Amino acid sequence: MKIKKYLPIIGIAIFFYLLFKLNISNIVNEIANADLNFLLIALFFVFIAFFTSTLKWFMIAKKQKIEIPFYEAFKINMMSGFYGFVTPSRIGSIIRVEYLKKFNKNKLGKGISNYILEKILDLSSLFLLVLISSFALRDILSITYFHYALAGFFLILIFVFVFRDEERSRNILRFFYLKFLPKKIKETVKDGFYSFYDDMPERKYFVLFSMFNIMNWLVLYSIFFFIALSIGIEISFIYFLLFMPIATFVGQIPITINGLGTREAVMISLFGLLGINTTKIFSMSLINLVINGILPASIGMLLILHNKKDYGKGQRGDTHP
Repeated sequence: MKIKKYLPIIGIAIFFYLLFKLNISNIVNEIANADLNFLLIALFFVFIAFFTSTLKWFMIAKKQKIEIPFYEAFKINMMSGFYGFVTPSRIGSIIRVEYLKKFNKNKLGKGISNYILEKILDLSSLFLLVLISSFALRDILSITYFHYALAGFFLILIFVFVFRDEERSRNILRFFYLKFLPKKIKETVKDGFYSFYDDMPERKYFVLFSMFNIMNWLVLYSIFFFIALSIGIEISFIYFLLFMPIATFVGQIPITINGLGTREAVMISLFGLLGINTTKIFSMSLINLVINGILPASIGMLLILHNKKDYGKGQRGDTHP
């Protein structure tokens, strides 16, 4: 087998290494004695996070004239969240493209552009937060994070510049279309390419979209903050705004599932700078995994099973115009 098939195991191995290196009974004790009031606040922010994570691509969809009610968008977000939770870099959430066909005349193009635009904005806002935090921490952290984030930011700008223009994209992709695509899917890909650029949002809206993405990151980091308070980690929220973007950034490396292991390793090194006990840091991350990972993914799985007929593959009830 190719080595890339084993890459996701690396992060999981790191996670279990940390788990067994620490005293498991102490971790269990930290979690068992967590303040329920702060955990309930954290759970409330988990719901808010699904609201904001839906809103950031729902607003793009409305500008693309994809007629989808917010309730349906929220449900799709929960279902695609399940696939994202169990795949490296949350790539499984691309299933949303298939779900959106129901609201877009059975076409893939707009759904694909919606997903790509949202991910570009998501990563861009994360890179921006990493640039700010790594610069602020430059005296105690390696500047490497700053350089990687800056490189990622420029790569995204180049990608957007190249593929923003439909004619330029057609010229670049024509070679791959003619030489490598099987004949039986060429027509589908062609239709998807042209619908990809249909009703593309105007540039003036992208500042608003970016603000929604940054807001979503802030909500996600608030969850960690209240979990931390529940187990007695009493530090300023500012430190979460500085440390968590870097931990999230490293968690995007596709050597694990949902950032598992790599994120914990970075969190331990960063929060350890403040003298916080390693067991508490790991316990904080473990609680987050349960209430902001396993729990929503379980709800998403139930929604998938319940809505199997409504969101069946290919939306066979629809026809091409």
